[in-house]
Amino acid sequence: MQIATRELSRLERQALERHLLALDDEDRRLRFGIALPDQAIRDYVSRIDFERDAVFGVFDDSLELAAAAHLARCDGYAELGVSVLPGWRGRGAGAALLARSHTHARNWGIRTLFMHCLSENGAMMHLARKQGMRIVTERGESDAWLELPPADASSYVDQLLAERVGLFDFALKRQLQAVRSIAGALRLKPGTG
Repeated sequence: MQIATRELSRLERQALERHLLALDDEDRRLRFGIALPDQAIRDYVSRIDFERDAVFGVFDDSLELAAAAHLARCDGYAELGVSVLPGWRGRGAGAALLARSHTHARNWGIRTLFMHCLSENGAMMHLARKQGMRIVTERGESDAWLELPPADASSYVDQLLAERVGLFDFALKRQLQAVRSIAGALRLKPGTG
């Protein structure tokens, strides 16, 4: 099953904040290198420049972010951070976000994708290896690098299709949520039991 990813806009900053705040201390430590307190998470999200960077998400059936990736543009490379809620791990959400970020960075004209993580973060190390990233480990921390080929027609089409699938997935989940809400309201209406 392919996992649909969608690029988030600045209007979805609160959804990203809720997602990151839902991570427990250990998951925050694995994502950020330290267990950031709530206010530090809020500050991090408030500083994301949605015009310069890209943020991608995988939404669950309740339209909450189950997984998210922040692709930050830097001088000569792009840095990626990924988080996946526990119930979604092992289902391909992280891999889908990594692949989506890889293509997006290519299409920006970036030649190198970079991820920094703790060496004990087995899930991220596995994803990095699957994506063909070169991993350098020192003192319990790892840097993963992937040299990106130049953008081409195929990478632009891949990005366009991925976004359209993500939008369709989100719209479908929104419609299902509306149907559930209407059905719930009809069940609660007196005399309709």
